[in-house]
Amino acid sequence: MTVLDLRDLPDFTANPYPYYAKLRAQGPVHQVRTEHIERLHLVVGYEEARSVLADQRFGKDWRTNERWSAPSNPINANMLELDAPHHTRLRRLVVREFTARRIEALRPRVTEITTELLDAMVPAGSADLVDALAFPLPMTVICELLGVPDIDRDTFRTLSNGVVTPTPAQREADVVGAMGAYLVQLIEGKRSSPGDDLLSALIRSRDEGGDGLSGDELVGMAFLLLVAGHETTVNLISNGVRSLLDHPHQLALLRADPGLLDGAVEEMLRYDGPVETATFRFTQEDVTVGSTVIPRGEVVLVALASGDRDPERFEDPDTFDIRRAPQGHLAFGHGAHYCLGAPLARMEARIAIGALLERCPDLARDPAGGDPDWLPGLLMRGVRRLPVRW
Repeated sequence: MTVLDLRDLPDFTANPYPYYAKLRAQGPVHQVRTEHIERLHLVVGYEEARSVLADQRFGKDWRTNERWSAPSNPINANMLELDAPHHTRLRRLVVREFTARRIEALRPRVTEITTELLDAMVPAGSADLVDALAFPLPMTVICELLGVPDIDRDTFRTLSNGVVTPTPAQREADVVGAMGAYLVQLIEGKRSSPGDDLLSALIRSRDEGGDGLSGDELVGMAFLLLVAGHETTVNLISNGVRSLLDHPHQLALLRADPGLLDGAVEEMLRYDGPVETATFRFTQEDVTVGSTVIPRGEVVLVALASGDRDPERFEDPDTFDIRRAPQGHLAFGHGAHYCLGAPLARMEARIAIGALLERCPDLARDPAGGDPDWLPGLLMRGVRRLPVRW
């Protein structure tokens, strides 16, 4: 099988979907090369992606893979990077505190923060929507939920961006080390001065058998909740608004019938979701995907964005249609690692986009905004800036 170098594909970062379509037409699994890995198996078909995401033969805990050295920083041993039974144990502990009731109780505060941000933004007549709304809303919500001090949020944004979408000038080890040190300090502060917040609750949490989170597990959990709790929602909001602005007829439909908003957010997730690929997996034994045998120990990457444009699953998948019923999309993953914060992300996106359209009835792209600055890498899908006017 030929190894395809994704770096050789022009404009792949800006618009990977035509390339994914060509790959799907050739088969559901392909060997590709990226900037950091010389060969991995990219899964592009919907059914195959869904199958891999739910198959425990594809491991996440790199400490058990003899071919790859496992990073020692505790943030790399978070729940997302663990397999059963360790993943099962940690998820059980956090689910006890990350309840539907706790999330629903945030609705008035999410609405209040959105109103405050729009009050500050709207009089100007133009803004970078990422800076003005898409970033500060989920960042404020997750920080308040976890109890992160206000003064630390700019620092955390820099560290989080460095881990998820590092620039060529950033050394991953340095950023990860700084993030780990930051979280250790944050947790120690919570131990000495606990509050009525999720992080304090996780420190206190014990199951019926008295099991709780260790120090390293708390660092990994805080990292996962803070980073996943805002990075994905930033791009859900900004990608969703971009999709609406790029499809004026769909925007007009939504303005005419705000009752379509919930379905519109699901279509935003399917059509151009915030996470392009799931995090890396590796085969713990020889596994057949489609007609391809992936040998034991090989790296596997599931292209969520490709699966959600698979015509075998979604009719006319390259059409943005807020009236479609896109149930079953992969934007939040599938299986044991399905996104714990999906209900919060959906709530924030619905409130933010609904309020934005109400407050800015003639919202449009700012023609003076320049070309999109796309996030690098294969993990996150989005832009650094979204200049708009009204």
